[in-house]
Amino acid sequence: MKPHLIDISIIILYLIAITIIGFVTKKRAEKSEKEYLLGGNRLPWYLLGLSNASGMLDISGTMWLVTITFIYGLKSIWIPWLWPVFNQIFMMVYLSKWLRRSGATTGAEWLKTRFGNGRDNEFAHIIVVIFAVISCLGFLAYGFVGLGKFIMIFIPWQSVADFFGFNAGIISPQFVPNLYGIVFTLVAMVYCLLGGMSSIVWADLIQYSIITLSAIVIAIIAMTKLSLVGHLNVPAGWFNPFFGWKLHLDWTSIIKQANSVITSDGYSFFTIFMMMMLFKGILVSGAGPAPNYDMQKVLSTKNPKEAGMMSGSVSIILMPFRYLMITGFVVLALLYFNKLNLIVGGSIDFEQILPSAIAEFVPVGLLGLLVAGLSAAFVSTFSGTLNAGQAYIVNDIFLKYINPKAKGKKIARISQIIGVGLVLISIILGIFARNINSVLIWIVTGLYGSYVASNVLKWYWWRFNAWGYFWGMVSGMVPALIFAKIIPSGSQLYYFPVILAISLAGCIIGTLKTKPTDENTLKEFYKQVRPWGFWKPIHDKVVAENPLFKNDSNFSRDMINVFVGTVWQTSLVAMTIYFVIMRFIPAAIAALIVVLTSIFLKKNWYDKIKGEGY
Repeated sequence: MKPHLIDISIIILYLIAITIIGFVTKKRAEKSEKEYLLGGNRLPWYLLGLSNASGMLDISGTMWLVTITFIYGLKSIWIPWLWPVFNQIFMMVYLSKWLRRSGATTGAEWLKTRFGNGRDNEFAHIIVVIFAVISCLGFLAYGFVGLGKFIMIFIPWQSVADFFGFNAGIISPQFVPNLYGIVFTLVAMVYCLLGGMSSIVWADLIQYSIITLSAIVIAIIAMTKLSLVGHLNVPAGWFNPFFGWKLHLDWTSIIKQANSVITSDGYSFFTIFMMMMLFKGILVSGAGPAPNYDMQKVLSTKNPKEAGMMSGSVSIILMPFRYLMITGFVVLALLYFNKLNLIVGGSIDFEQILPSAIAEFVPVGLLGLLVAGLSAAFVSTFSGTLNAGQAYIVNDIFLKYINPKAKGKKIARISQIIGVGLVLISIILGIFARNINSVLIWIVTGLYGSYVASNVLKWYWWRFNAWGYFWGMVSGMVPALIFAKIIPSGSQLYYFPVILAISLAGCIIGTLKTKPTDENTLKEFYKQVRPWGFWKPIHDKVVAENPLFKNDSNFSRDMINVFVGTVWQTSLVAMTIYFVIMRFIPAAIAALIVVLTSIFLKKNWYDKIKGEGY
């Protein structure tokens, strides 16, 4: 397809706009470490929430969600629990305020508040920094490749050459995706490195606005087409979010190739899949955020109360508008499936639904807006991930071991140099991703498999120490990396209990074979963070010293709010899907559930945090 002049102009204007933001916020970012890495803890919670939501709108994730919604219909609302999406509810209810109360700049620095300054904490500190940096590089390289290939579909290199008046043959076709990836990556790098967290948040505001407008337009187009055709040709059960022991979706008489996707995904026995997914999801959510852009947004808030509100805002900012776009493309693909070009390597690739639907149905003039919007999703994720990687290297390596006295502009300069280095490495990895993509997935999957046990226990068990944290991460990492390499991706979820058990054993043995954390460190952490869990020995000592001390955390209330919040979040998704497919009665029921759960959370969560001491 050949983009219109207005399409290319919109994309260029977008790239210019976010670059200007970097220069505008540069002066403020150079004032101090906290200004650069955390925006000086002065950014409003709703802007941080919008930025966090924008960072979760990556191209690859959107393509995947379009695919599963097409195949599984309303039952697809449960599948993102694999991530798990409801971790934002755990964050909203209690984990964000616990994390923000620490006053740390990064997750690695947070370990000092929990485990102190001993040699054992050095090992725990190092393993977290390694985790953060490697996962940062993996995600940057992954996004680089996906963006380049996505842009190439809609902006052919020949069209760019014609627009600027040069010979397209100067770049070999195999390197065109890399060139697109480099251009967008360098623009994202400029505003991220110049302005730090502040520039990221303000650029995300522009990006989210573009995505939202695109989503509304796509939903309107889809609903208009559906009203003309009158129905969707889907298997029985597609409109029903509920399920039995088995999935019972049969595409044989419609698109028989879709059945092979269900089989390869491993979702046929859906109840078993849901049980495993829920088991893993609760543990991952209870561990708190991994050391990435999500954690940095929490640490950037003004106070613990706003940290919870920021995490709570992510769901309502992200879910409805993202699913307007997703469901719009699904409707168009279902109505005009035979018009889509989904053949890759001689067989149907359902992951091509999104780009094929855009190429087929997006009208002239809207293409630039949509490509800019989805590219903005990449840029947002990229910049947030880069900022997190910089934060760990600057704060937890440079300022800790190399130059602890560095201030202001010096920190900003070092951050920029480190950022450039991270970007260059990620570009190199991205260029050679065809050969090392499996290695990147292996590393990232393995690292996340090792993360859960150590990071659950650090919150809820007073006796857990830094040696237990270190050995839990390491003992989980080794089998997780092995399983991620030799086990098909559709089966890795079912090996999670094995990895968890090995990692948990490392945590407990490493803890019980070594001395407890210094008592004063534990008391200070408990007084500051005020967690619930197995903290009674420390609680009693704190109360003995200060009889007026009160821990305002409440396990029962928090768990009830997590359950209701998850229902609220899931209903937001169901409501949007039902609305776009024009099933207005189920949409109204889902909307009613959203209203009722919102009222409950207002009374049992928001009103409570208003009264808590911070």
